[in-house]
Amino acid sequence: MRLSRRALLAATTAAASLTTASQAPAAERRKHLRTGFENLTANAYAQLSGQRIGIVTNPTGITRDASHIVDVMHADDRVNLTAVFGPEHGFRGTAQAGGSEGRYDDPATGLPVHDTYLKSGRPLADIFTASGVDTILFDIQDVGARFYTYIWTLYDCMEAAALAGKRFVVLDRPNPVTGRAAQGPVLHKEFATFVGRQPISQAHGMTVAELARLFNGEFLTDPVPLDTVLMSGWRRSEFYDASGLPWVPPSPNMPTPDTALVYSGTCLFEGTNLSEGRGTTRPFELLGAEGIDRRWALEADRLGLPGVHFREAYFAPTFSKFQGKTVGGVQIHVHDRAAYDPVRTGIALLVTAKKVWDGFSWRSDNWIDKLTGSTRVRTMIDAGAGADEVVAAWQDELTAFRRLRRKYLLYR
Repeated sequence: MRLSRRALLAATTAAASLTTASQAPAAERRKHLRTGFENLTANAYAQLSGQRIGIVTNPTGITRDASHIVDVMHADDRVNLTAVFGPEHGFRGTAQAGGSEGRYDDPATGLPVHDTYLKSGRPLADIFTASGVDTILFDIQDVGARFYTYIWTLYDCMEAAALAGKRFVVLDRPNPVTGRAAQGPVLHKEFATFVGRQPISQAHGMTVAELARLFNGEFLTDPVPLDTVLMSGWRRSEFYDASGLPWVPPSPNMPTPDTALVYSGTCLFEGTNLSEGRGTTRPFELLGAEGIDRRWALEADRLGLPGVHFREAYFAPTFSKFQGKTVGGVQIHVHDRAAYDPVRTGIALLVTAKKVWDGFSWRSDNWIDKLTGSTRVRTMIDAGAGADEVVAAWQDELTAFRRLRRKYLLYR
């Protein structure tokens, strides 16, 4: 049946109206969401008046139009920005994993850039003192996982600022994978490293401002004078794409918000001899090794995990594990973000990989224990435990952390 031009126009208009109606709530939220930096500038930098300012940031410290906040503040007479402090990967993001940019003067602004990577305590406090700043700002996009090092840069900088007698201000940004719930095992203190300084859960479900309040209230021996500049319009149930903000990779192997969605589970493969997808265009979504075939995807899919499918996949990493070799494995396809549990999925993939591939092994330094926060995951899987049994083993400590976490949440 052919439709007249008038009928086609009417149908097209109706479809457009339906599309507009379905998008309106998200568009309205995007219109009203403002980051901590946006709220700071809306208040004419009043919280920084009369202060010499240093900022801990990286390429994710941007405005809605993708300008870097250091460039914006440097050009604004209302704020006296005098120093920049770069974390892992560096202030401008030129370094790969496990690297930083060192001490230099930023070519764009002339500001001195100091390196904080792997520095803490008195040595970091001395850097803050030598910089001559009064107040230290922090503005870095986190991804919601305990072992992502920027939150421990936050912790170390807060501790050092207290030692140096400096004020500390955190500019908040969204947790890209929502702030709905904490998930996964809680770190045991004897396993504290730079991928986990303090006992929080593997997926913390908090923003950096909330974490700063938690650190100050529970873990720092000498709390720092702390202010937080909150977002407005953010809801805990929202994923990053609801924010309307541009995504800048916080690190070279975190290219998209989809990567962040799976990362708190599949980063565990860094503790194994399998590739976690570094050296591909889908790091942490592609997992594999030489000798693995379609049986892994079939075994993982058989578990019926909520919100996710697994596809048999083959890839050749351009660097890191299995560089230049074709390996077999799985690609993770999340089809229902709200139902998906990244930590449970990561554990299930470890269990099934060990079951179907006799070449499976843990890294010889037991890095998996640092990532999971104890020996429990490794020893239980080695003893033949299933994914649900492993997940059940940490529920009591997770419940206790969730109770503690509630005291520091700032958004509904």
